[in-house]
Amino acid sequence: MNLEAAVEAAVEFLNKAAKPVMIGGPKLRVAKAGSAFVELADACGYAIAVMPSAKGLVPENHPRFVGTYWGGVSAACCAEIVESADAYLFVGPIFNDHSSVGYSLLLKKEKAIVVQPNRVVLADGPAFGCVLMEDFLRALAKRVTSNTMAHDNYRRTLAPAGEVLESQPDEPLKVNVLFKHIQNMLSSHTAVIAETGVSWFNCQKLKLPEGCGYEFQMQYGSIGWSVGATLGYAQAANDKRIIACIGDGGFQMTAQDVSTMLRCEQRSIIFLINNGGEIHDGRYNGIKNWNYTALIDAIHNREGKCWTTKVQSEKELKEAIVVATNEKNDCLCFIDVIVHKDDDTNKELLDWSSRVCAANSRLPNPQ
Repeated sequence: MNLEAAVEAAVEFLNKAAKPVMIGGPKLRVAKAGSAFVELADACGYAIAVMPSAKGLVPENHPRFVGTYWGGVSAACCAEIVESADAYLFVGPIFNDHSSVGYSLLLKKEKAIVVQPNRVVLADGPAFGCVLMEDFLRALAKRVTSNTMAHDNYRRTLAPAGEVLESQPDEPLKVNVLFKHIQNMLSSHTAVIAETGVSWFNCQKLKLPEGCGYEFQMQYGSIGWSVGATLGYAQAANDKRIIACIGDGGFQMTAQDVSTMLRCEQRSIIFLINNGGEIHDGRYNGIKNWNYTALIDAIHNREGKCWTTKVQSEKELKEAIVVATNEKNDCLCFIDVIVHKDDDTNKELLDWSSRVCAANSRLPNPQ
């Protein structure tokens, strides 16, 4: 009865909207509702977005996929489509300071339906308990009226993305050039692990092929998480080759996990983004630079299969990727990517961090 009441209320709410949208959140995973989400997406015609921590849970090759919704640092045109909608269907969201960009999302509660693993909340109105997400989505797919208006608006306003140009022979390697080549490595047989920091934002821009895995740590923003995550993911998903994008600061927190990767005969590819230990926000955040390839060689100690190299230009990077994906396909590959000391930030990181900082440093507001 609760399921029927929730679906009836949602159908009435959504069918009267002019340009509704649908956004997937990270709790799709725990609810095991990914296929039900796609079933509803096919039926409803809405523009489909994902929250940043849900990247990889929704197929990005869906014809109405519009990218990551992350407030002011969203994919191109995505925030405009979501925030201008007159109804949003959030499926499994987590709204915290990180996912909401310091609570700066331009959303209105009265326009939202929020579907959690066992509960549906309709705008300012009723909440329906004991309703499973998968059941709700599949039932809604059979009743909702198709409406493509939001996606039509997206197609009309989206401008083609610019291309990253080929570097000059003597030009230092740039981070955006690195990710251009990582994009070309992705397939259904790979998975991406993104370290906290600048890799968050660069990896969000990657277009994941169907079946490509993706993980990053949004809930706490813990630097160093990605090294252990690479170890764990590779051990569990031995049918995929892990591509880990890790900053030098984060790597120094948990570098010893590479030892266990070698003991377990893993064959991940680690891109160590090395800007010499410089961090954008002040000298107090600076770190001592390491000889990373020498460290990994010492951990390797000629036991197991491991290959290391340093690259400082696009030409060297391309050559290293060819070796890692062919000759050294059965090895743990560690590529020390030397970039300019100031190439550790981007517009999205600056925007996101300033908003989150402002929210978390505000004065108390006694109620």
